[in-house]
Amino acid sequence: MPSVAVKLYSVFFKFLLKHRLQNRIQSPRDETNHPFGITSRPEESVAAANPSFTDGVATKDIHIDPNTSISIRIFLPDTCLVSPVSDSKSESKSRARAIPRKPDLEVGSAPNDPNHALLRRNSYGSSGTAIEVAHTDDRRRNSYGCSNDDLNVKSESGVYRGYSPLVDNCRKLPVMLQFHGGGFVSGSSDSVANDFFCRRIAKLCDVIVLAVGYRLAPEKRYPAAFEDGLKVLYWLTKQANLAECSKSLGNKRGGGADMRKSVSDAFGASMVEPWLAAHGDPSRCVLLGVSCGANIADYVARKAVEAGKRLDPVRLVAQVLMYPFFIGSVPTQSEIKLANSYFYDKAMCILAWKLFLPEEEFSLDHPAANPLVPGRGPPLKLMPPTLTVVAEHDWMRDRAIAYSEELRKVNVDAPVLEYKDAVHEFATLDMLLKSPQAQACAEDIAIWVKKYISLRGHEFSY
Repeated sequence: MPSVAVKLYSVFFKFLLKHRLQNRIQSPRDETNHPFGITSRPEESVAAANPSFTDGVATKDIHIDPNTSISIRIFLPDTCLVSPVSDSKSESKSRARAIPRKPDLEVGSAPNDPNHALLRRNSYGSSGTAIEVAHTDDRRRNSYGCSNDDLNVKSESGVYRGYSPLVDNCRKLPVMLQFHGGGFVSGSSDSVANDFFCRRIAKLCDVIVLAVGYRLAPEKRYPAAFEDGLKVLYWLTKQANLAECSKSLGNKRGGGADMRKSVSDAFGASMVEPWLAAHGDPSRCVLLGVSCGANIADYVARKAVEAGKRLDPVRLVAQVLMYPFFIGSVPTQSEIKLANSYFYDKAMCILAWKLFLPEEEFSLDHPAANPLVPGRGPPLKLMPPTLTVVAEHDWMRDRAIAYSEELRKVNVDAPVLEYKDAVHEFATLDMLLKSPQAQACAEDIAIWVKKYISLRGHEFSY
């Protein structure tokens, strides 16, 4: 069972969350005052972006669409600074880097701890190799899409002090789109908890994480958050093509450098995000969704399957659904037995769905809510490999497991990791982030993801 501290915090958390949800239902904000929607709440503490490699990860915030408030926080691990290796000695070091690092400072137990293996309860449907195994700031993002501290990364002379890629120092890393949780009505890409989690994932998986700041309800209801997730995927596709265009024009020999530069700018190369252009490998793209973010990730994956080659050179190779925010009109066993579970009980989640879905479309069997309804999208056999993480004391667990079973029926690699004595958001909630289970979960995700993002000849050793 969860600890006494977790139980007490859960009571306080549910009381506060219920109060906030009811206030938003009774006094919804006027959308005319928020034409672009909002991506964060005033009561949420945020972590300032830091474009230098603090704790092994550099971060920065950017807006990707002038017509909405969609923003992303880029998490770039310092492993991008290592040039590709060719000799055997360097190659062995490169493989060593692929092994998940030791737990973060003050996080977790040692891997050889006899209790370490007990942190996981079970796994289902694993095909192939089995898985064995902060600086906070209360200031908000300004109108330029960055925190106030971002404006201080320039010296008095106006020179940018953050990381700038060099031509001879450009190791390519996979790209992961991350969608935060919060029941579609709260949470943000730059919250303290999400910043901590994304830093951990970026280091363990050795990927560039793009944390998506999608628009929240009730200011912007369905399908706003889903469309925002898809828009980020298309933005990544555009970035990859612009970067390739700029590279092709810039590599041509001979005179006419100024002419090539003007042609390159005409194609929009001046809008290329430098970190992604230098270090991003869009052919190895992964989606990771947390709670309601898992619903968004699954939607984006289905749309990516439908788009097919139109997303080239972006290629979706896998997705991770962490305790997805699924529900349905016919209750499962866990929805009956655990309806009053910790942190997010069923009654409050239904309130969140009422805030998110338009009144005329509200249904617990809405395609955004229930993954088992027919006609949601392309055939399941076309879906990418999908890892599902569930918690023993989460009322939503059974429907997530059932969805994974449907994927396995059509031969999609769709294992389930269930964690003993765990609650909803056990690996991403602020007070639980430094628990051994949260660290173990991140390590397990990294092991599975590396199956699909490793380059040939550098596969991760299990």
